[in-house]
Amino acid sequence: MKWWKVPIAAVLLFGAAGIAVAGLKGRPAPAVEVQVAAAKKAPIVRTITGAGKVQAATTVKISSNISGDLVELDVKEGDKVQKGQLLGRIDRRRFEAASRQAFAAVSGAKADVQVTQVDVDRTASEHGRVEGLVQKGLASTAELDRSRADRDAAIARLASARERLAQASAAYEEADNNLSKTTMSSPIEGTVIELSREVGERVRGSDFSEDVVMTIAALAAMEVKIEVGEHEVVHLRPGQKAEIVVDALEGQTFDGEVVEIAQKALIKNAGTDAEVTSFPITVALGSRPPKVMPGMSAEVRIAAETRDSAVVVPVQAVTVRAEKSLPDAVAPVEGAATVLTAKRRAETLAKVVFVVDGEMKVHVRRVRTGISSDTDIEIVEGLAAGDKVVEGPYRTLAKDLNEGDRVEETKPGDKKKHGLGGRG
Repeated sequence: MKWWKVPIAAVLLFGAAGIAVAGLKGRPAPAVEVQVAAAKKAPIVRTITGAGKVQAATTVKISSNISGDLVELDVKEGDKVQKGQLLGRIDRRRFEAASRQAFAAVSGAKADVQVTQVDVDRTASEHGRVEGLVQKGLASTAELDRSRADRDAAIARLASARERLAQASAAYEEADNNLSKTTMSSPIEGTVIELSREVGERVRGSDFSEDVVMTIAALAAMEVKIEVGEHEVVHLRPGQKAEIVVDALEGQTFDGEVVEIAQKALIKNAGTDAEVTSFPITVALGSRPPKVMPGMSAEVRIAAETRDSAVVVPVQAVTVRAEKSLPDAVAPVEGAATVLTAKRRAETLAKVVFVVDGEMKVHVRRVRTGISSDTDIEIVEGLAAGDKVVEGPYRTLAKDLNEGDRVEETKPGDKKKHGLGGRG
């Protein structure tokens, strides 16, 4: 190779390298691919959801306070019953005997009262006669004292006889009450949803524990009990409308209403990192839907709050960033009290959206949010209808996107933007 060719080659090499470097310096950073949505005026509803079980509004367990053999059962599961209708009977022979015995005791006590009353009348008359003779000087004082004592003793016996009559009457009332309990009747209008005993089995009644014979539910009025968190219960009140979806009846929605909000919290895993606080909520169905049975799973959606016209954006468009990372963050003043305070355990976060300008650049903007639905969130302050904001992808919006970044709009599922396009 001739010596003069070496300098020429070097010049050409360095020239090509310079052109390449200059080209790289002038090329802008690649645009970030994002999905964009526009803020709009629209109605929005704060929806609170929960899952629970369908149950009858009124459920009664039929049991007995007396023990005995079940000798008659006039209903079966699924039967509809009226209030006061006969349901079954317990063997009443022992209680009939006790009632007759108590009635006989009452009759005997009444006879004793009558006999004692006659004695009181006789001794009182005798005492009056002796008292008259004493006044005439025909009887002694001792005879007067004796007649008075006989009269007072008869009065005391009468009082004792009356107490025995009252005691016998009370025993008879108890025996008669026990006899009446051998007949079981329905206290409500409803449907027999469970039979716990069969004819021939022994019912063991007690005032301290119940031996359930059957369960009756008023299925005309149904309700669903759910649990909601402490941050959601503050938005609920009786009378709010709800939609109820029963899992077994796909595609059907039923109307409901909040009727009861528990005033006591349910705390699970208390004192641990997994502690959960919730409140039971009762939602009544407007009417019993066909084929809906107690125990079915259901989902409840309560319309807790409504805005007829609000500035809304997709829920995923609102993210959080550290306060100190925002362009308008205020630095602490040297020597101010804030510098002397202890460092906070957790940094302050601000709710923000990324607004896209006409040059397809994004700008961080603080926002104040209001109510939210399943898909949208209300922007109370910081956006106007028509502003374009970034709504995804999630990772880009939550971590990677920064003030001033250039973006390029792409649609979810765009093959070209996701490297899925084939060769031409």
